[in-house]
Amino acid sequence: MARRLAFLGGLTLFLPLAAWAAPSTPWLGTGKAGSLSEPMQIVLLLTALTLLPAALVSVTPFLRTIVVLHFLRQALGTQTAPSNQVLTGLALFLTLLTMQPVAGQIYEKAWIPMENGQMTAAQAAQEAARPLRQFWIRFAKEKDIALFVEVAHARAPRSPADLDLEVLIPAYILSELKASFQIGAVLYLPFLVIDLVVASVTVSVGMIQLPPVMISAPFKILLFVLVDGWNLVIGSLMKSIA
Repeated sequence: MARRLAFLGGLTLFLPLAAWAAPSTPWLGTGKAGSLSEPMQIVLLLTALTLLPAALVSVTPFLRTIVVLHFLRQALGTQTAPSNQVLTGLALFLTLLTMQPVAGQIYEKAWIPMENGQMTAAQAAQEAARPLRQFWIRFAKEKDIALFVEVAHARAPRSPADLDLEVLIPAYILSELKASFQIGAVLYLPFLVIDLVVASVTVSVGMIQLPPVMISAPFKILLFVLVDGWNLVIGSLMKSIA
């Protein structure tokens, strides 16, 4: 289990990217004459690995989780509590939890055969892209897919399996942004009501110079604690992803 999580980043992100580039890089996983030298392949590999952090926050549930958590912190009005490091760490571990089944499939069907010499890196990349493609298709909305198919001037796919990654990945990101903003708007509503009530009361009693946020913040935190807000938010968020 620990080894699977250790390979999560590379397996779920680098191999599908390699699958994307495989048709134009026939040297990948081959030792034929005329192919790139090993040092050059290592340089290209390290260059591709620099894209992993950006891919991690874009093509996994990390995107939805971190956006919702930031909306929640702004709705509570606590400014820097929890800190960015805490929110990022929580979002990262929740992402590892939700992506564990996908990482397990990639590890068993792509990494182990490649490690045992049963398939090349390009074949492993093609195999690794399948569970990720199914995961992205689950959350990519049809409207967003149609948008990027039109933008890319691509042929309309006959089935979801025919979608190109350059269409599916941005459609997934856009769909996740929509979902996270919708959840964030719902989170804002109860705290907005408290802000409006407190502002009305302070104005009616003549406390105009006192910022209403200073008075409403303790009430919002108290309400959030009484309803066990962290459990509700994280539980609902994980259920929406899993």
